[in-house]
Amino acid sequence: MTVTGVRGSARIVARADGRGGTVLPVLDGEGPLAPRRTRSAGAEARVMVVGAMSGPLGGDRFTLTARVEEGARLHVGSAAATLALPGQAKGEARYDVRLDVADGAELRWLPEQLISAGGSDLCVTTRADLAAGARLVLREEQVLGRAGEQSGRLTSRLTVRVAGRTVLDQELACGPGAPGGWDGPAVLSGCRAVGQLVVVRPEFTEAPATARMLGEYASLVPLAGPAALVTVVAPDALRLRGLLDEALTELG
Repeated sequence: MTVTGVRGSARIVARADGRGGTVLPVLDGEGPLAPRRTRSAGAEARVMVVGAMSGPLGGDRFTLTARVEEGARLHVGSAAATLALPGQAKGEARYDVRLDVADGAELRWLPEQLISAGGSDLCVTTRADLAAGARLVLREEQVLGRAGEQSGRLTSRLTVRVAGRTVLDQELACGPGAPGGWDGPAVLSGCRAVGQLVVVRPEFTEAPATARMLGEYASLVPLAGPAALVTVVAPDALRLRGLLDEALTELG
């Protein structure tokens, strides 16, 4: 008997309601992904993505898309960490995220951490396409293994485009089978948690962020566009979140 993985998808569309708020004309999920609206904060609509089962497991295919239309504001989080696990199906699991933010719209994409459990094999791709006047705060956090456990294989690619121009396109592969050197001094240097924070603002066109170190484990660099990137490596998930929160506060 051939074992195949689970297929799951979720879609979110945010639209300005014409009265200073944001409505969600599309909010649906299939399989293990369930987006749920939570209490709004001012003009911002808030959505929590709830996982209806463990995963992704080996062979699973998850897709999540979000579109924020002109003038809308959307905040997306997740109810718990995503745990990549080995499964009965062979082959890697995939989790693809596609984000589209229109002119004058704002998206805050702040999911919980992704944990790569021992024996898992997951490829995550996140692509954000923004209009020239769009705003974005995007956080990614990856944790290599649970307590006392070796990491699975994790490949993560993050691409951000503004007005049709690529301002960031980077990939990181960690764990068994990844290219050599990922745990060496030039990359993670023995740390078990890594994260990125991307902030896109039209104001950065005239006043770009200043490149600098943010303590021992983090750096801030301006991107070739109205955007800035914070990269953090840390000994554990708790320290990683704290450093990313500090960086976001400093950026304002």
